[in-house]
Amino acid sequence: MSAAEDKVRELVEEILDAFDLDAEVTVATAGDEIDVHIDGDDLAAFIGRHGSTIDAVQHLAYKVAGEGRAAGPRVNVDAAGYRERRRLVLERQAEEAASRVESTGQPVALDAMSAIERKVVHEHLKERGGVETFSEGQEPARHLVVAPLDAS
Repeated sequence: MSAAEDKVRELVEEILDAFDLDAEVTVATAGDEIDVHIDGDDLAAFIGRHGSTIDAVQHLAYKVAGEGRAAGPRVNVDAAGYRERRRLVLERQAEEAASRVESTGQPVALDAMSAIERKVVHEHLKERGGVETFSEGQEPARHLVVAPLDAS
């Protein structure tokens, strides 16, 4: 296990202890990414409202893994399959918005979401065609807009 993996594991385990949660932490490196999977009962507090806590932990883990450098390894933190479930919900919402844009010709603004979630939607709709996406607003109300692709 690399030093970065050790530091990330230690950080996540300390946070779980602070929440008084009993969970199994698995850390693995694939290429230049460190993947952290947390399994246990009742990880809702660790995930947080709308994923806010797990996003913050992921950001901290990225900083720890990179030892303060501008570009460290990418770190992905998931708890109880939350990221995959949330990705599927976001992709469904993106498809519904894109279909509405195509049928009405009018832009559709999605609810405010984190930068991580906006990226999921941007990436998903990039391959779809017929629509474009962009972010508007200021954090924490920054949201994504799905608009007709400008055919000019």
